[in-house]
Amino acid sequence: MKYGLQMYSVRDLTGKDLAMALSEVAEMGYHYIEFAGFFGHSAEDVRAMLDKNGLVCTGSHSDWNWAYNNFEEAAAYHKKIGAKAFIIPGADLGTKAKLDDFIEKTNELVPKFEAEGLELAYHNHSHEFYKTAEGYVIHDELQARSKMKFEIDTFWAWNANLCPIDLLKKLEGRVSVVHLKDGVKGGEGRSVGLGDAPVKAVREYCIKNNLLMIVESEGLAPTGLSEVRRCIEFLKLCDRAENI
Repeated sequence: MKYGLQMYSVRDLTGKDLAMALSEVAEMGYHYIEFAGFFGHSAEDVRAMLDKNGLVCTGSHSDWNWAYNNFEEAAAYHKKIGAKAFIIPGADLGTKAKLDDFIEKTNELVPKFEAEGLELAYHNHSHEFYKTAEGYVIHDELQARSKMKFEIDTFWAWNANLCPIDLLKKLEGRVSVVHLKDGVKGGEGRSVGLGDAPVKAVREYCIKNNLLMIVESEGLAPTGLSEVRRCIEFLKLCDRAENI
């Protein structure tokens, strides 16, 4: 089974030496890469780093204002590195006015990205599943009114007392990628396999439904590389147990 890594997980290294970070995670067995910043590197340099290590970029977490204010640059960069998705890691949508503006502008971007062979997707945390002070639920509004795809962070959904698998089923056809993440209630993350989130069940669902899995583990315990190594070792154990 091929797994990906959200590079925010090794943020203690990426800003210092992105090439080394990519080399290390490739050696561990990660196949897909989702970026969280490019640290001044050109698209050509990033693509060369990926190719050197046999890695495939699935997308990046990037500020949606980059795409809105300079679409051609953002789209060209992502195409050059081989990405399939421009993923909004989160946004301030705490008022109806901000939410309406966000939906209107991102809905303008969706067909532009599609014309370039790219997806625009939104990554959730927990707060999008709670009712705001103005009485709406952000993720419900995005599901109903936005044209975007979704990157479902299954840990944050579970932390908000949702069943991640039920959410994935509900959004069938609209899920761009799944974040495979672990932790405990209250939002404290743990290495995959060491928390209480239903990681095994999510993994099995993704395999059965051919959904791309990207590992994210934010604890840096004691380093990002140490943590993501524990994650991939756990997933390899799961694979071996199932002879995948």
